[in-house]
Amino acid sequence: MRILMVCLGNICRSPSAEAVLRARADQRGLGQRLQIDSAGTGDWHVGKPPDARSQAAAARRGYRLDDLRARQVRAADFQEFDLLLAMDQDNLRTLRQRAPASPRAELALLLAHAGLGECEVPDPYYGGEQGFEQVLDLLEQASDALLDRLELLL
Repeated sequence: MRILMVCLGNICRSPSAEAVLRARADQRGLGQRLQIDSAGTGDWHVGKPPDARSQAAAARRGYRLDDLRARQVRAADFQEFDLLLAMDQDNLRTLRQRAPASPRAELALLLAHAGLGECEVPDPYYGGEQGFEQVLDLLEQASDALLDRLELLL
């Protein structure tokens, strides 16, 4: 199964979501059965590493983001991935606008798809360090719930 995590610039939430889901999947022995990537709907940060604050918060929990580089969602992603999971309604709306008539991928909010309700993962970019910790709390909870659901399908 191929999963693409999506936020606005691909430097805070979605690379963190990629790293958390990958690590949690590996812990469960599912890493070989999932391909996980991340992208942004915007192109401002293409080729850049994740935000230093995201990297620091992730590192404190044992997740590595330093080898990731931002990229923008491509038209091919709608056919190559099974799930495109947006961090918030704005990015989900953008994905739906850009999607071809019959995308292969299911488009959804990460937290809703994980069974955690219609919540959004807040963008920590303009806030303090606590925002990055809150994002990781949500991503860990969502990753565990998503993997619980995926284990039944894999």
